[in-house]
Amino acid sequence: MPKQFDLIVWDWDGTLADSTAMITNAILKAAEQVGLPALTPQAASNIIGLGLRESIEALYGSLPAEKAQALATQYTANYYAGESEIPLFTGAADTIIELSKRGFKLAVATGKGRRGLNLALEHCGLGKYFHSTRTVDECFSKPHPQMLDELMDMLVTIPDRTLMIGDTSYDLQMAQNAGVRSVGVTYGAQKAEQWQHFNPIRQFDAFASLSKWLLAEA
Repeated sequence: MPKQFDLIVWDWDGTLADSTAMITNAILKAAEQVGLPALTPQAASNIIGLGLRESIEALYGSLPAEKAQALATQYTANYYAGESEIPLFTGAADTIIELSKRGFKLAVATGKGRRGLNLALEHCGLGKYFHSTRTVDECFSKPHPQMLDELMDMLVTIPDRTLMIGDTSYDLQMAQNAGVRSVGVTYGAQKAEQWQHFNPIRQFDAFASLSKWLLAEA
């Protein structure tokens, strides 16, 4: 069966990495540590995928600069204390390796910073399988299309031949803004009703079913 796509772009947290609970807890703990109003776990998980500055603004609006910086610093400390223990979803590594063997160009577009993504790639050993990556340190935060636009330019691929896979509205809106088709997954940070209006071509409730579809139909 001919390939539908030349480039598959992955979100990281909640899509490849089973990190939603750890990130949520790091945010909740940081808010408590710096004396900000308590957040619900749902509110904290809903901002996963945004850059850190955008996340703080979404959660608390316009905080005084000192308070925003304190929250960012404490969250970062909490996150890196547990980052090396974050697993990939079962089957994710094997799927990436197999897609690479089949000639797909693979990339990552993430709200993580460059340091965090590099550490994650080093920890899981998959860095060599991704042709390019973009983080919030180099680009506008999702849902701005810059990450996808730059990846397509770098890897000489057009929107019609590019697929974005993510677990949040920010991922799927970014894809829509870039004119790229998308797939949504519900095993990460957000429920399907939060992103279905961005019209993903498919949605999956488990990584295993996503993997099966990619290997059969992408």
